[in-house]
Amino acid sequence: MMATAIALPPGSGLTSAVCSALSLSRASVLRHRAALTAPPPLRKARPPSSRALPERERDQVLHHLREPRFADQTPTEVFATLLDEGTYLCSIRTMYRILAAQGEVVERRRQRTHPVYQKPELLAEAPNQVWSWDITKLMGPVKWSYFYLYVILDIFSRRVVGWRVEHAESASQFKELFIDAMEKHEVPRDQLTLHADRGGPMKAKTTALMLVDLGVLKSHSRPHTSNDNPFSEAHFKTLKYQPEFPKHFETIEQARAFCRRFFAWYNQDHHHAGIGLMTPDQIHFGQAQEIYAARQATLDAAYLTTPERFVHKQPKPPQIPTAVWINPPKPTEETQA
Repeated sequence: MMATAIALPPGSGLTSAVCSALSLSRASVLRHRAALTAPPPLRKARPPSSRALPERERDQVLHHLREPRFADQTPTEVFATLLDEGTYLCSIRTMYRILAAQGEVVERRRQRTHPVYQKPELLAEAPNQVWSWDITKLMGPVKWSYFYLYVILDIFSRRVVGWRVEHAESASQFKELFIDAMEKHEVPRDQLTLHADRGGPMKAKTTALMLVDLGVLKSHSRPHTSNDNPFSEAHFKTLKYQPEFPKHFETIEQARAFCRRFFAWYNQDHHHAGIGLMTPDQIHFGQAQEIYAARQATLDAAYLTTPERFVHKQPKPPQIPTAVWINPPKPTEETQA
């Protein structure tokens, strides 16, 4: 609103009525307009300090610093050495300033530079468009022993499309699991995006080459950013917060048997809050609209029977999502307007 008022031509008349319509103070608009049109204040040049070294003495300091015996020494070492020899030229900080003015203050060692990782922004509007996968540890029979659970999850339907429990993390074992899941769900080339974090099997060359061969686009989370893989993380929490989930598994067969029961329940019977209280199978296999209509009929009947119980409006079932994002893009000013 303020920008609109400021943009009005000066001759158009900034009346109180206009400011009232925009819920602005006329004095504030005039003050902001004056601030924008006023020329920038002139800055006076800072006079040189009376304590600054004259040019002749600066050249003398630079000559000492460039001596061969000081070529690999810091100004701190040069200062101490000259002081022991009975010579004082200037402070250590001044030596640094003189070297910096000549462009001779640089890091001698190569510094590690961290790459800038792009935030993944993935959209799924139907099953088999974006899959997320991860590996979690299951406690073994003794301390520090684990079994490893691989899980591939469809982020749109939340259905587990593939899983296996193994003794170790391995890209080759994931390759077998992923190819099997692709064949079972008949996913065509150039349709699927596979998202994962940056673990060893996820970034392995075996995995990357497999995805290229299958026509699958790969996506990775940013380092140390669990929010970039939220669906897999939330799914593992659902798994491990089950009342039946044991503290540890005695054998890998016991772990596989538990996961077999859990994933059957999760896909077929678990009413997921993130998908309108549907089960993953109902969303994945296109049954959601029919079930939604039946739920609406039940609520309509309840409303006709006891309308006084529904104070604000006629009840509706939880909405079925039509789009699921990993890191939805932030709206720009143009989209908000």
